[in-house]
Amino acid sequence: MRRARIGLDARLTRQLSVGMQTYARELVRRLPRVAPEYDYVTFTQGSNFGWGEQVALPWKMRRARLDLAHFLALYAPVVIPARYVVTIHDLIHLRFPQYFKAKVGPYYRTVVRSLCARAARIITDDERTTEDLVALLHVDARKIRVIPLGVDERFLQTVAPHVAARPFLLYAGNHRPHKDLRTLFAAWSALPESLEVDLYLTGTDDFGGELQRRSSARRRIVALGELTPSELAGLYAGAKAFVTAALREGFGLPMLEAMAAGCPVVACASAIPGVLEDAALTFPPRDSAALRAQLLTMLTDDDLRRAMIQRGTQTARALTWDRCARATADVYAEVLQAS
Repeated sequence: MRRARIGLDARLTRQLSVGMQTYARELVRRLPRVAPEYDYVTFTQGSNFGWGEQVALPWKMRRARLDLAHFLALYAPVVIPARYVVTIHDLIHLRFPQYFKAKVGPYYRTVVRSLCARAARIITDDERTTEDLVALLHVDARKIRVIPLGVDERFLQTVAPHVAARPFLLYAGNHRPHKDLRTLFAAWSALPESLEVDLYLTGTDDFGGELQRRSSARRRIVALGELTPSELAGLYAGAKAFVTAALREGFGLPMLEAMAAGCPVVACASAIPGVLEDAALTFPPRDSAALRAQLLTMLTDDDLRRAMIQRGTQTARALTWDRCARATADVYAEVLQAS
């Protein structure tokens, strides 16, 4: 009996964030092993928006005789020659339009809305994105499936912690406006200088000298540049806490990675996914005073910090990429059986 053929659109184009690229790579790698009942055809070449997406990709999919396609991000052809599933990680561009180019909003309200309307199923990472899909794009909630992301096993392994001259807090992620690094800077700056705790940021210093202005002899902000997963694991293991003031996340993979590596998390309540919120200290959006208070608690209450580390590690161990892949294959089965 012929096995169903599943097409995976895994074009890792520049529009995809690091987390979205990680998601695509992990599913492509794990699905054949955890769900061998299907044959997989992976599409990796082609740009978004242009001829490659709108002409070449549908032609390749038609030739592959797919039973089902899965678009691992929200970029897809207008004409899709198969039933399909699409993953929508977030609708941050619609939640915070002031932070993005003016043309992005209309793209979501027309192209992405149409993509969702025609999809057999929509996969999201968290219930908040489900709520946004219903409220902002009027998607039928009955066809949305929530599948939390997983964590790379490297973050669960015991690694040598990064050794620093002073204790440090860590933020890992991009520096876009909705990440609200201003609130993070304000909260960190308001901590007692006697704590002598540095703030480490991944990514490049694109703040026009602000990092130097906020640094002092007793503490400083350090821009680390781009890091490998192994380097990041060492930083998680060495940090006093992972902290993010982001106003919204699709899933917020660095929070899960930090927990897996034994690093307690302090996060904005509107950004942390539901499956992680019981394992982190949270604070209201844009509230630097509340963030300062939570950081102070994490830095001075050793018993609480140990409890949060234990809770975070337990949570992370349950969220594997194999689990994510298996749940995704179950969505494929649901669609194929319904046809």
